[in-house]
Amino acid sequence: MTVENQIQEYISNQKKPKQIDLQKLHQLISEIMPDSRLWFFDGKNEEGKIVSNPNIGYGLHAIKYKDGTDKDFYQIGLSANTSGISIYIMGIEDKKYLQETFADKIGKATVTGYCIKFKKLNEINIDVLESVMQCSIKNKNR
Repeated sequence: MTVENQIQEYISNQKKPKQIDLQKLHQLISEIMPDSRLWFFDGKNEEGKIVSNPNIGYGLHAIKYKDGTDKDFYQIGLSANTSGISIYIMGIEDKKYLQETFADKIGKATVTGYCIKFKKLNEINIDVLESVMQCSIKNKNR
């Protein structure tokens, strides 16, 4: 199964209205990052044990570990969770930046150093979310 098929299956298996919100977000991120690498992680480790919620990834970001090694990962992630949806913004060095810059503008969401979590898409300002993603892309291209 292709990554795009895995993504569509994941989205279609969500209950509405979360399914509709995920589809809109997938389309938005795909438009913002049209030529980016697509990822799908089913949430299971090598032994098949569930270690996280499944998530969709867009773009490419190298995670650098303290021991000098690195690992390819996505730049922007999208995941459904029990209380709503999470958007992961990877590669922002200043862990206070998202919260200080966007938390008071984005609407009804929890903003951490790399995650924006909300219940429903209509409870956040989609233009601000798009600005967060654009900021991540510009940061990556420096």
